[in-house]
Amino acid sequence: MSPDQQAAPVGIFDSGVGGLSVMREVRRLLPAEDLIYVADSQHVPYGNKSAEFILGRSRRLTEFLREKGCKAIVIACNTATVAAAATLRAECPGLPIIGMEPAVKPAVAASKRGIVGVLATVGTLQSAQFAALLDKFAASVRVVTQPAPGLVECVEAGALTSPATRQLVERFVQPLIDAGVDVIVLGCTHYPFLRPLIQEITGPEITLIDTGAAVARQLANRLQETSLPHEPSHRGWEKFHTTGPLAATRSALAVLWPGPAEVLPASCV
Repeated sequence: MSPDQQAAPVGIFDSGVGGLSVMREVRRLLPAEDLIYVADSQHVPYGNKSAEFILGRSRRLTEFLREKGCKAIVIACNTATVAAAATLRAECPGLPIIGMEPAVKPAVAASKRGIVGVLATVGTLQSAQFAALLDKFAASVRVVTQPAPGLVECVEAGALTSPATRQLVERFVQPLIDAGVDVIVLGCTHYPFLRPLIQEITGPEITLIDTGAAVARQLANRLQETSLPHEPSHRGWEKFHTTGPLAATRSALAVLWPGPAEVLPASCV
């Protein structure tokens, strides 16, 4: 591969700012890579949207990132992965597209009681792909699912510890505790930002699992396979775009991203 291709950025998109939890893991593992993040905040959340709508948005966001010259794209959203990953890979041959799915397999392996909880959006829990995950990896355990409407909006607002957020988390997590789970899958990229609050409510005896680090490892593997990793001596930069109000995204980034973060409008509204 040419030096220009190696030096190209990696694109990351989500319905809003939740995918920053994945970008955080990518930055930790791949400090040399330049990263472009686009939040489709005008249309957040995706969890209550149709598959056709999410596919259309995912195509537009992918086009935006390709126009920016991205050498690989991470779909940092479980719901968008379900709706769009297969189609985007078929439509963009040669472009590494890394999606994500709820961490059912590692959760099953980690469970000692054989009761696993999954906290996710309605769209993810009702998908055929999630059902296939359960069939493939969870036959030996009991899986308790819990949709969590409203939590995405709390994270979008940067309200990680507010009384209203705590009330919602308690409402959604308590049924899982009552069911006897010893592992909870955080099945939406927004939810890792609520990990401290969720863990406070569950107590340390319940393990929380998400897939951000696994997605970062998969990206690293794909970049190696395609000879696209950046020169290791390079210090990677980040750029942020949003389809929604700039002020709201800037406010969220001030809470969710550990560093300076200029936000620009995205031309894929």
